Amino acid sequence: MLAAMPDSAPSPVSAGGASARAGGDACPGTLRLHPADDGALARVRIPGGVLDPGRADALLAAAERFGDGELHLTSRGNVQLRGLGTGCGGELAALLTDAGLLPSAAHERARNIVASPLAGLDGSPSLGAWLGELDRLVCASPSAAALSGRFLFALDAGGGDVDALGADVTVVAEGPDALLRIGAEDEVFRLPSSDEAPRAALLAAEAFLRAARDSGAWRVKDLPDDVRTELVRTIGPATGPAVHRPRPRKAAAPAPGPVGTKAIPAPVCTTAALSVDVPLGRLAPAQWRLLTETAKRYGGELRLTPWRGIVVPGPFPGQEAADALRALSAAGLITAPDSPWTGVGACIGHPGCAKSLSDVRAEAGAAVGPPGRLPVYWSGCERRCGHPHGEWIDVVATPDGHRISHVRGERRDAPTTVRNDPARLAAAVAEARAL
Repeated sequence: MLAAMPDSAPSPVSAGGASARAGGDACPGTLRLHPADDGALARVRIPGGVLDPGRADALLAAAERFGDGELHLTSRGNVQLRGLGTGCGGELAALLTDAGLLPSAAHERARNIVASPLAGLDGSPSLGAWLGELDRLVCASPSAAALSGRFLFALDAGGGDVDALGADVTVVAEGPDALLRIGAEDEVFRLPSSDEAPRAALLAAEAFLRAARDSGAWRVKDLPDDVRTELVRTIGPATGPAVHRPRPRKAAAPAPGPVGTKAIPAPVCTTAALSVDVPLGRLAPAQWRLLTETAKRYGGELRLTPWRGIVVPGPFPGQEAADALRALSAAGLITAPDSPWTGVGACIGHPGCAKSLSDVRAEAGAAVGPPGRLPVYWSGCERRCGHPHGEWIDVVATPDGHRISHVRGERRDAPTTVRNDPARLAAAVAEARAL
């Protein structure tokens, strides 16, 4: 059993989650709506991206009743509702609470948990027990209510997909064991038991809050170097021995298409799941309904991915996987890796965001060409909201046109600037993605 880390109480803030740090946390949630040019915005946390059909139906009902009717996926496997009326907050909260999507008002923005979307489907271990227990522990911790809306937990099934996302606290399955990573540190701690993983993740987050008291940091990476070093040193004795395991530098999204096809029992071929990507992360009501109905018919679950995609667990017997993929493709979803939309992302851009210098979603669509080796992300301003991690092509709108650069983790190549010439811009982006 893990011992509580030193000074685990009292909490540095009140149970209501009001931060003592200057400026406050402006990250949107469902109880704090964010004003945007296309109406108010709500961000609904979906721990691990896991939704049952009933909660998926509730999200669509909220989008159609209060907003623009669409579901917008985020880079953390959450859902944004846009175009909301400024006076709908109380009714929206009530609808989400009734659906089980808002289990704790004090913790609703702290429930940022990503998980490997193919866990238990591709031969990797299931993470369901970890996910449910971590969410329960976060909601039961008075101090965890102070975690900012930016703080991120990650549960990795061992393949490194979400370990590469740079979460603040990451737990990695390694056979029967579990490893705990703090921030981007290359040293991880081997936990005494994999059953302790959710509690270890919470204890690490609570230790971060104590370390952040004086620095004003919202995330582990924001801590001063000496404070971050001391945080890691403090966590070690409460967990287990340190192991050198560098954080993966490339976050691999599930490829669109069937997942885990095999004969069970022979000779009937069964597909474990279907993976689809969503163009620019934007789902129309008909697309969301089709995905939800597919989940109801087969595995009873949707998994939203941190790459703005959706995995629908099965099983899908015989030809039913191919039939379902054809229907999803006809609805405008990405069902194969050779789609020109594979790897293309963009922020909301103009006119939805006042800070955006252009309609980057329209520009991304106009520049879509052959699939590239690298993902590309279009941003309407220097904030780059929702950008990917690892290696990618960064396209940013500027007053003079667009700036294109190749990002490799923390490194960025010298940029190329393309003036306002759509054909030349499309060619430059295609060339950069092919490198």
